[in-house]
Amino acid sequence: VLCLDKTGTITDGTMRVTDCIEIKNPTDFTIREIIGSMMQCFEETNPTSEALINYFEKNSVLKATEKIPFSSKRKFSAVTFGELGTFVLGAPEFVLTTGFEKIADKVERYASQGNRVLVLGLTKNKVKPDESPKGVTPVCLIILEDHIREDAIATIEYFKQNGVDIKVISGDNPVTVSEIAQRAGIEGADRYISLAGLTDDEVRDSVFEYNVFGRVSPEQKRILVKTLKEHKKTVAMTGDGVNDILALKEADCSIAMASGSEAARYVSH
Repeated sequence: VLCLDKTGTITDGTMRVTDCIEIKNPTDFTIREIIGSMMQCFEETNPTSEALINYFEKNSVLKATEKIPFSSKRKFSAVTFGELGTFVLGAPEFVLTTGFEKIADKVERYASQGNRVLVLGLTKNKVKPDESPKGVTPVCLIILEDHIREDAIATIEYFKQNGVDIKVISGDNPVTVSEIAQRAGIEGADRYISLAGLTDDEVRDSVFEYNVFGRVSPEQKRILVKTLKEHKKTVAMTGDGVNDILALKEADCSIAMASGSEAARYVSH
């Protein structure tokens, strides 16, 4: 069984912002100024933040008083700009703990086209790194496009012909992952599951039911690989980021992308 992370493996890892849909901006600052000021705060970049910087550009209009960097576990980053409040940027269902249903249809529509959807929200409440943000109101949706590798379809076809099952394990929205996996020719990609909020046992039970897994945490990636091995499968895992390390270490054969993080390359075969 070959387990693929979507971004940087099936896709080439170059993200591009294609649209920014304003919902309600209660501030006197433009969305470009807000997101540009947020991007200015963080030293570390990833393909998503690079796409945001290309589109919105960095600026120092707003001065940060507190910040929480993005992590694949919490699925958001947050920056406080003094009296203005805290802006939270990330996966819509993780940022908007209340009121997500109001924009769910829009998110679903873009995700079903294979796009990644982020929300920028604003809250007057204090945001903590290890808790879900509270009282966040959506300011805008940001639509990102991920480009499928030229050789992905042929490569996946080769594995199919040689008796290798493929599973796509991603932190992204499962609808987005499913659409990309279908385009790449992965069998059963139209059926998908979100692992958000599932128990370890539920994760184990899902491993042979599905080939496409979305909203997977780093620890859940490891559980999926371990469960496959317990069922006498020889498991390869490809990954490119820090969030793949636990699963890479667990796999029989771990493969890092050359464009991936140094940490992922270091633990891989």
